[in-house]
Amino acid sequence: MIAAIKPAGSNTRGLLAYLYGPGRRDEHLDPHIVAGFAVLGMPDPGRDENATLTELGRHLDAPVRLRNNEFGQKVTDHVWHCPVRAAPEDRYLSDAEWAEIAQRIVQAAGIAPAGDDLACRWIAVRHADDHIHILATTVREDGRRPKLHDSGLRVGDACREIEKDYGLRRLKKGDRTGARRPTQAEMHKAERLGWDQTSPEWLQDRIRAAIPHVTGAAEFIAYLEADGIEVKTRRGPSGDLLGYAVGRPGDLNENGEQIFHPGGKIAPDLSLPKIKARLESSQPEEHPTARRNHPNTPWHQATDALDTLHTDLADDTHAQAHIAALGELIETTAQKAPDNLRAELQAASKAFSRAQRSQIRAEDRTAHTLRLAARDIVHTATGPDGSALAALLAGLVWAAIVAGRWHEAKNHAHQAEAARQAVQHLQTAADHALTPTLTELAARPPRAQVRGVLASDVRAAVPDHAERILTDLAWPALATVLADAEARGHQPHQLLKEAAAQRELTTARQPARVVITRIQHTGRNPAPNRRAEAARRRSTIAGSVGTSQSRGHQITAAASTLTEHQHRQRR
Repeated sequence: MIAAIKPAGSNTRGLLAYLYGPGRRDEHLDPHIVAGFAVLGMPDPGRDENATLTELGRHLDAPVRLRNNEFGQKVTDHVWHCPVRAAPEDRYLSDAEWAEIAQRIVQAAGIAPAGDDLACRWIAVRHADDHIHILATTVREDGRRPKLHDSGLRVGDACREIEKDYGLRRLKKGDRTGARRPTQAEMHKAERLGWDQTSPEWLQDRIRAAIPHVTGAAEFIAYLEADGIEVKTRRGPSGDLLGYAVGRPGDLNENGEQIFHPGGKIAPDLSLPKIKARLESSQPEEHPTARRNHPNTPWHQATDALDTLHTDLADDTHAQAHIAALGELIETTAQKAPDNLRAELQAASKAFSRAQRSQIRAEDRTAHTLRLAARDIVHTATGPDGSALAALLAGLVWAAIVAGRWHEAKNHAHQAEAARQAVQHLQTAADHALTPTLTELAARPPRAQVRGVLASDVRAAVPDHAERILTDLAWPALATVLADAEARGHQPHQLLKEAAAQRELTTARQPARVVITRIQHTGRNPAPNRRAEAARRRSTIAGSVGTSQSRGHQITAAASTLTEHQHRQRR
């Protein structure tokens, strides 16, 4: 059950006209009062043909007029409006049941506390099977205003109790971290203009997409403006940026003026102070282009950064920071992924945005490495190869699972659900990304004798999951990966143990696939060769002997010196 308290209004008669009218699409049927502050003697235009909306409005507004006349300060925000809607799958509720529900909601809100004879005047109008509208005028009979601070939280808690008592669909308790729901006016406007999203939703997507591209508040504002978004800033006397509001091009009010939405109203984590904290915590020591000579690509570096995520969740402030940064990494991966994967990854990013925020204050600086990886990806000019992308997506799947488990442990119901939704989209993208790699690997399987030896390695390295891995359809491809890694000097047994240690395999749907992406990532380079490393060190020592000798003489001299030194030590 959802109770959505609307912004305060000033026209009681106007709202009554909507509640008793036909609706915007003739959906209002048999409007009538089911409950109110004094049902007996109250005019109900839906049941009494002699009653009028004006009469009912004056009846509700009586305390407001009295206060205005006595105090001389006109009250203009006295109309409290709260639609209460049951879930589509809920059973039919009678008028009597809706009346009880309305009474509990106005009590929880502070409109009409139990036993208070001087409370506000209110009515509940039903004009459809699945919902009612509660209208109240927020001036009490004694002329005082009711205490409505945090009424939304109290009403939400009451709805959770109502769901339990009436056997209705159970929703999750709110925690003030959700983005603002679009109003009906915004939804109708988007439909009228042919927009797929309302303006706040459209703006939220673009703000989140901008964050990984910038390193400071000024750069953030400039990026939004360059992206075609209308931006209005608020500055202090010193010129410092204090806040911002954004508008969608073409979203105008009745006077033809641009409509602006403050960032913090679009979503709680998009206020300027919170964005600045994230940006300042991830300012790189060097620009990403300065790291082009790094032996690993940004995609591999991001996978490496994800490997340590599960160890950074012991402290709550660190965990929240890493989960927020994980959302930025999912967003940048979606921006740079191939076209065939982008829709699923964008859906994952959108779903995970709720998991990025909770009531726990994040220590943003602890997620520096993860945010830096996201920034490197978004600034790289080249896309990933198939195995690198598959490894990163597999890492993102596991990271989102870990994030969801942390939220579950903290009883963050909305965030845990958001993480689960993101995992589904990420898993689909990961499966699609790995398919070409699996096809290529399966086309060149190692010989039967080699596969038998590798199967023995699997049983020895991961005995608890060996049979699931060996019966997985991806086992032939995994055998090829192990054979390739062994050819590069790695030990299959050790690689398997390391892969299993990076992620538990009990919950993996296809464990062989998980192991493939891990081994392709960790075993992509030749294994270190101790003899080659010793020769390299001798060459380095030889380089300091003198510039007059040839390279061959330098190596010989250095080797002789080293041998003599060792001989003296033995003596």
